Amino acid sequence: MAYEVAMKALVLSLVLGAVAGIRPSKLVRRQVPAIYVFGDSTLDVGNNNYLPGKDVPRADKPYYGIDLPGSGKPTGRFSNGYNTADFVARKKLIPSAINRGVSYASAGAGILDSTNAGKNIPLSQQVRLFELTKAEMGPRVASNLLSRSFFLLGAGSNDFFAFATAQAKRNKTATQSDVAAFYGSLLSNYSATITELYKLGARKFGIINVGPVGCVPRVRVLNATGACADGMNQLAAGFDAALKSLLAGLAPKLPGFTYSLADSFGLTQDTFANPLALGFVSSDSACCGSGRLGAQGECTPTATLCPDRDRYIFWDSVHPSQRSAMLGAKAYYDGPARYTTPINFKQLARA
Repeated sequence: MAYEVAMKALVLSLVLGAVAGIRPSKLVRRQVPAIYVFGDSTLDVGNNNYLPGKDVPRADKPYYGIDLPGSGKPTGRFSNGYNTADFVARKKLIPSAINRGVSYASAGAGILDSTNAGKNIPLSQQVRLFELTKAEMGPRVASNLLSRSFFLLGAGSNDFFAFATAQAKRNKTATQSDVAAFYGSLLSNYSATITELYKLGARKFGIINVGPVGCVPRVRVLNATGACADGMNQLAAGFDAALKSLLAGLAPKLPGFTYSLADSFGLTQDTFANPLALGFVSSDSACCGSGRLGAQGECTPTATLCPDRDRYIFWDSVHPSQRSAMLGAKAYYDGPARYTTPINFKQLARA
């Protein structure tokens, strides 16, 4: 019951707050009437703050939010400032976010309901929350609004962390059969999510694939040399290829369905290859944390904080810094063609 109440409060709150921090502009005409966000901590704008339970991951203490304009206080974003959802919304999609969108994203959520169960709003429940939002609109408003709105999805990393952890606990290496079953579950659930949102009125989907999860500081620190876990990256790359095929297969089956698949994996790998070209001096360590690579302790008020957050790819042991998120959103919106397929976010918004 507490979980149900929390979910209802979430809808009511975020219809008003939406993707916060976007200032109205009379000079820029918005490209879509609203943006709806589904996914994990890379897109969560504070939803987990509403959930009960001491084990729910929350970014509700300093130094989170230290670079947010106007406040410098934590809002629940797993970042030193804005996150990817904020920056996508700011790319002239919706200059004023108030009453023009809802974020359902939840830190710790996966594509699978079993991932971190009981500690987040899983993707299937996020869709259910959207259904409640649609019901609040009424059929006339919903039919006119939703087909023109932008649906941003980004999930999967937590599923890979959970899969790797489960294999390690069993002290075994995943077999081809294990991987095939894992991919099958992920793709089935993702397909069901997209199809259900489509049935509810969604037509424009901006989907961010899974990045190189083996390169986050929390994983690197487990290696004596601090190198990436290539096995995890290969697993993520394999899923990304399958996701690309899934979306291409869905398109002809769903009339009016349009999408842009953003390549977080490729963009991040390119950034790692030459971080200095983008102004980063650290590509393997957390800006906020403690111990080796800043990854042996959480980002808390007693953690070590790097002096220049814009020079770090990673904010904490898992999440990108505000500047990394900004560069990602820019690449997906209208950056080099290799980072989005078959169109970019800007073209999707105008489709």
